[in-house]
Amino acid sequence: MFEIKEGQKGFYIGDSEDKPLAEMTFVLTGKSFIIVDHTYVSEKLKGKGIGKLLLDEVANWARKENKKIIPLCPFVKVQMEKGEEYQDVLR
Repeated sequence: MFEIKEGQKGFYIGDSEDKPLAEMTFVLTGKSFIIVDHTYVSEKLKGKGIGKLLLDEVANWARKENKKIIPLCPFVKVQMEKGEEYQDVLR
């Protein structure tokens, strides 16, 4: 399994936030929202469901922090709009 780490700008997989193997970044906006603006998965990890794992981590973090997600990233937007499991944190 892959270890997902919390960084300064989101969550990532790899040894360093500066050179991740995969990442999902967000920006805090106001007191109640985060904008998820970017998802990256390296060629090495593509096709392993890593984007979904990262989204699950961000969604769980948002729930814990009582935040709603504004999905600017196209991948996140599609996943959140079609996934019932994200409706509680989707703005």
